[in-house]
Amino acid sequence: MRPTFLFHIALCTLVLVLASAVYPTAHAAELVGFSDARFRPGTIVIRNSEKRLYLVLRGKRAIRYRIAVGKRQKSWTGEAFITAKYVKPDWAPSEEVRRDFPHLPAVIRGGAPNNPMGVAAMTLSNGNYAIHGTNRPKSIGRAVSYGCIRMANNDIQDLFQRVNVRTPVVALP
Repeated sequence: MRPTFLFHIALCTLVLVLASAVYPTAHAAELVGFSDARFRPGTIVIRNSEKRLYLVLRGKRAIRYRIAVGKRQKSWTGEAFITAKYVKPDWAPSEEVRRDFPHLPAVIRGGAPNNPMGVAAMTLSNGNYAIHGTNRPKSIGRAVSYGCIRMANNDIQDLFQRVNVRTPVVALP
């Protein structure tokens, strides 16, 4: 190989390393070990205290995503399942949200920049909750919602294509 070619490769590698340090992938999913035998492959496990969502896989592994969870007194624990999946869903604030933010419109159309559902949503059987994207990516990793599970838009797109309606969801403290 020619020295200029090797120098070019080294320079490109250095640029990529520096760029990843300056612009890290803040919400990238990770493949991790997962040995909690209570949960079968295909189950979504939410660990509120960790602000992480796990999609359990075979072989004692899981895909782990960073999430935002419900604020104090608003997060939920228990069992549910996915009832429906939506791409660019409309959003209508609940009565509780409307009480706290009376200026909100009755409906925010899917795809609008102020739509808090982001690019996709999966509704849950436990009431007025969903696992969804967000228009506020800086909220990921925090306890900020009214009970829904927020994900980075690229993460909800990934999870969305991996699961189906009726996928079990377990939320732990």
